[in-house]
Amino acid sequence: MLTRRPTPTHALLRCVLMIATLVGGLLATAAPASAASACNGYTSSSSACVSSPVTLGSSTYDADWYVPSTTPQALVLVEHGFARSCANLRGTSRAIAERGLLVVCLDEDMTAGNPELAVTFADALADRTVTPPDGLALPQRYVVGGHSAGGHFAALVGERLAERGYAGLAGAVLFDPVAAEGFSDALKAVSDGGTRPVLAVAARPGVTNLANNSFGALRDLGADFVGIQLVWSRFVLGWPTGGSCHTDVEGEDTDLIGTAGALCAPTSTQTTRLRDFGATWAYDLATGTRTASHWCGDADVLASCGSAVSGLVDRTLPVAALIPNG
Repeated sequence: MLTRRPTPTHALLRCVLMIATLVGGLLATAAPASAASACNGYTSSSSACVSSPVTLGSSTYDADWYVPSTTPQALVLVEHGFARSCANLRGTSRAIAERGLLVVCLDEDMTAGNPELAVTFADALADRTVTPPDGLALPQRYVVGGHSAGGHFAALVGERLAERGYAGLAGAVLFDPVAAEGFSDALKAVSDGGTRPVLAVAARPGVTNLANNSFGALRDLGADFVGIQLVWSRFVLGWPTGGSCHTDVEGEDTDLIGTAGALCAPTSTQTTRLRDFGATWAYDLATGTRTASHWCGDADVLASCGSAVSGLVDRTLPVAALIPNG
């Protein structure tokens, strides 16, 4: 087997993540899986957040569920990143749940996308033995998604569902995913030759997203459209401001660890954009529809892009770019 030598970028990433993990250990300690309870500080007029464990075989895992006030049209996995928690994705999960979708996040270690847990969870989903809280029925349709290493976890869950032949797999929505071993094959399995959409909202290249190391796998799908990269918040007198950050998906739910690990902080503008695209795409995949404003017919032809996309990328001073699709 060919062994890759660590690059300076990988070495720096390990250093940053080690610091973040040590800081996290000082600020919080892991708790055992507990009974269902309301999530602290969660507010929404059309959804509820419930911390309710998921039992997979003989093991139980902490999980947060976001339950819409209407009958959910699909289950959406929104998995947190390395050294992060489900609480860091509260706002983004709420945005998706408020579209009438049931959201779940496993509060577990996401090192390298936790391949073993991904297969275990996917098998339970395929066998339909996962039990949502409060007697809610498990939807038939699944969308897999996640942030950073959680994006890799989501891809592995989707790959296993595809291997199991689960007909309700609808596609993937990823948030600045960080690829580890097997990511490209996993995305290809989810995509199934372009029959299932795989979409991403990415940040600018940086240390914590390994310089957008997921782009190669997204490009190799050969799909007409694989997502958007947020670059700047806006231009002021011709000068770009705001940037984008690996933790834009966390927004107001980020913390010191997230900022230290990402070497940047989210901006409200980019977080709003990310949640708009993420929630819209999740809804579209769940319902088998397309909100024209948030898609491109062909990423190589800007004229084929809807208003939400073109309003960011097709302007004199663009604030975003289309992720390369081939």
